[in-house]
Amino acid sequence: MRKSRAENDVIDILLNISEETGEINRTHIEHLCLDIFGGTTDTTSSSVEWAMAEFLRTPETLEKAKAELEQNIGKGKPIEESDIPQLPYLQAIVKESMRLHPPAPFLIPRTVETDVELYGYTIPQGAQVLVWAIGHDPSVWENRTSFMPERFLDLDVDVRGRDFELIPFGAGRRICPGLSLAIRVVPLMLGSVINSFDWKLEGGIKPEELDMDDVFGITVQKAQPLRVVPFPV
Repeated sequence: MRKSRAENDVIDILLNISEETGEINRTHIEHLCLDIFGGTTDTTSSSVEWAMAEFLRTPETLEKAKAELEQNIGKGKPIEESDIPQLPYLQAIVKESMRLHPPAPFLIPRTVETDVELYGYTIPQGAQVLVWAIGHDPSVWENRTSFMPERFLDLDVDVRGRDFELIPFGAGRRICPGLSLAIRVVPLMLGSVINSFDWKLEGGIKPEELDMDDVFGITVQKAQPLRVVPFPV
């Protein structure tokens, strides 16, 4: 038997499985990597764009985020992944943005095949989870259409699938496999652009005039892409 290569990452593991068992081949691995690349780049970029649009539309939010970054990291300094736990307001911005604009509002569409009773509730055949509706439920979220990151500062609710009022990545055994990547990359990217640049809407558009219409699909995109001009801090 061919000696296995060192398992330094998931590609090495997949190649070892391919060589040792033959259950998958290089074509399967290539297609899997393409799915992962496509699924993570589209949703991550969309999440960052929506968050930027929201804090540019509410300048007071941007100022609070900048103040937190300056106090904990230093104005204009690079941000590391290890810095994110020190930035609760930045994390709250990400949560609030994902509540309003979940990257995959329908998740991967699944429906109930038969009537099911769950915790005293009857889930009818054909029912489907709609993440967007959960994040906009007026019985759970006060001022549900307003961008209010402050609501998460004293609210013990996370996006990891344990709190069903906020499940942009789904929950349970079929939770999005990109969750761990997203909760690290999105705050890091967002914090970096906030701390490294000042931003101005292109064309002299006023914050209250920013078009926030969306286009529904597998992912939620802005109907009009966000166009901004960066200025070094």
